[in-house]
Amino acid sequence: MSIAICFNNKDPEPWRQFLQQKLTEVNIEIYPEITDKHRVTFALCWKADKNILTQFPNLKVVQSVGASIDHLTLNQDLPKDITLSRIVDKRLSSDMYEFLLAGILSHIKGFSAYSQDKDQKKWVQRNYKTIPETNVAILGLGKIGALVGSQLANLGFMVKGWSQSEKDIPKVSAFFGELGLKETMKDADILINILPLTPATKNILNRQTLSLLKSGAYLINVGRGEHLVENDLLVLLDTGHLSGALLDVFRTEPLPLSHPFWKQENIRITPHVAALTQVDSAADIVVTNYRRMLAGQELMHLASLEKGY
Repeated sequence: MSIAICFNNKDPEPWRQFLQQKLTEVNIEIYPEITDKHRVTFALCWKADKNILTQFPNLKVVQSVGASIDHLTLNQDLPKDITLSRIVDKRLSSDMYEFLLAGILSHIKGFSAYSQDKDQKKWVQRNYKTIPETNVAILGLGKIGALVGSQLANLGFMVKGWSQSEKDIPKVSAFFGELGLKETMKDADILINILPLTPATKNILNRQTLSLLKSGAYLINVGRGEHLVENDLLVLLDTGHLSGALLDVFRTEPLPLSHPFWKQENIRITPHVAALTQVDSAADIVVTNYRRMLAGQELMHLASLEKGY
């Protein structure tokens, strides 16, 4: 048996080295340099080339090296009995919270506007919002979304959240279903998207849903680029219904130089860095799951092929 590392947009060599130190008896190879594809029973993946996993006829487990599995469910032809797992890392959740807190505070205190004022040598004092005055709505109340919501609520933000199933999170007003989505969006000063990407959530950030927000609301998208209908965002920014956006994820990454987002002063762009998987902590989960597979035990952080997360 062997492990295949199938990565795009991520350096596989640090993962191979770390895993090889922990699993000295296992043959660990980086795709496409696979000696015997029939021996591969465990694949470590991140945005692998389309349908390459079909090359491994004895594959039992596919391990995402991120918190999401959409790069697998939407890009790989997987058998229904395959075991899927993902990374659930406390550091990943903490990093996401810190990124979002920084984005929120920067917005409500007007740092973007002051940065533009500096370029124009303008001295203008602007009104700002305080934490207790700020309504935050979160789409996606999984492990990361729940932690973010709780932490923001503990700071004093008014927090609402929406998910596809009912959740109970202290200090967070949680909603689900179509009516729940409308209630979540209503009165929000800031909308944060942390949803997993599934057929049901693709394009959920569109003109209709974003128009449910009150005038002047601010969007932060750290979910997936495919959640956002880009032209709809541009229209709502041009009309002033939305005051701005912080975008960390995009339909095409890196963002093409010709993309109109680059020219929008009220769009802040970060290069998919809200929460980066750390090899040392995440690879320990991979090692544990590989050993559990060999022992016939249930893996950590299982994901559902049917649900898409």
